[in-house]
Amino acid sequence: MSIRAVLWDVDDTIFDYAGADRAGMRAHLAAEGLAGLHGTVEDALCRWKELTEIHWRRYEDGLGDWQEQRRWRVRDFLDRPGMTDAEADAWFDRYVAHYEAAWELFPDALPVLDLLAADYRQAVLSNSSIRAQEPKLRALGVRHRFEAVLCAAELGAAKPAAEAFHAACTALGLAPHQVAYVGDRPDIDALGAQEAGLHGIWLDRADTGEQPGLRRITDLHQLPPLLRGDTRFGAPSTFG
Repeated sequence: MSIRAVLWDVDDTIFDYAGADRAGMRAHLAAEGLAGLHGTVEDALCRWKELTEIHWRRYEDGLGDWQEQRRWRVRDFLDRPGMTDAEADAWFDRYVAHYEAAWELFPDALPVLDLLAADYRQAVLSNSSIRAQEPKLRALGVRHRFEAVLCAAELGAAKPAAEAFHAACTALGLAPHQVAYVGDRPDIDALGAQEAGLHGIWLDRADTGEQPGLRRITDLHQLPPLLRGDTRFGAPSTFG
């Protein structure tokens, strides 16, 4: 049976999260007088990214709520374990203001979303929260393109768990084999979707190279022909 819907990751897939995060943190460090906190600004950016990964995994493991994982990141980044919740929240809110000022879609996102709209239903499945993704998608002008936005924080399951992918399919009223999932992580997104019975597609914007068993594209403009079964982009002839 042919694919009837495309399910999207958001951050670093259609939205340049890494670019906004770096630009926002750079501006925030300058405003806070902390540019030399971890050596160079680049060192500080690497440390922030590392802490984001560490504490997001703790959050996924049920060790704290959405707000707490933000506070953990701030306290570790500043090396201030005694920082109050209010102080950590205020510091993070100031960072968010700089981060939001840098929000941008990738240049290929809007043209491809519009191109697919005629033939495919579209929705979002993100390992984030509705309160983070809904305002972002609205600010970027694309929320109305998606029938549903589902996020791990509200689902109680995160990618690559099959439960997360199946919840999105249920929201669309479609079987997993009728849905393609597009994301920037080969393991969490493409492989997770594939193992859940969807058509997993890895968006490898950095062109790091093929991985066995995964369908890969390096630009979203390659997605429509892949969905149609065009084998030039590594799709098996049975795809679609």
